[in-house]
Amino acid sequence: MKVISRQRNSRMCIICGLDNPAGVKAPFYNMADGCVMSIFQFSVNHQSYPGRVHGGMITAMLDEMGLRAMWSKHGCEDDFGVTMSLTTSFRKPVPYGENLISRGELIRDSRRFALIQSQIFSCDGTLLAEAELKYLKLDPHTISAGALVHEEMPYLIADPLADIPLVM
Repeated sequence: MKVISRQRNSRMCIICGLDNPAGVKAPFYNMADGCVMSIFQFSVNHQSYPGRVHGGMITAMLDEMGLRAMWSKHGCEDDFGVTMSLTTSFRKPVPYGENLISRGELIRDSRRFALIQSQIFSCDGTLLAEAELKYLKLDPHTISAGALVHEEMPYLIADPLADIPLVM
């Protein structure tokens, strides 16, 4: 699938924060079909049982795909919201230390709410985990008690990635 552009990374987010020593540091890409995707790896620091990623980290990645799916579909990073509900289904063990692909898609959108589906796949296209998220759209100043959200997301890194192959 064709990459259109890359989204910003934050400083300290556990999923996208480039300054967070325990973070995943995942990059996110706006795709030609309006979804968002990422190629990333969990590390041994994210494990539950040996060889497996903790379900909380898996769910955190699926949750991150929610807001980013709104950004990708709308073509800008101006929309913000909070997760109202998230239902995660774990299909197969998620390994750390291997490339994984996540995908998020905005399914339904209104002035106040958004419904998003997100998934994590192995590179061979095996579905490992998926979630349905309901978002409440809010002003970023309401969410972060007046903090300037875009100041927390300063990193927009040039990236030559042009395609993310995903066999579903």
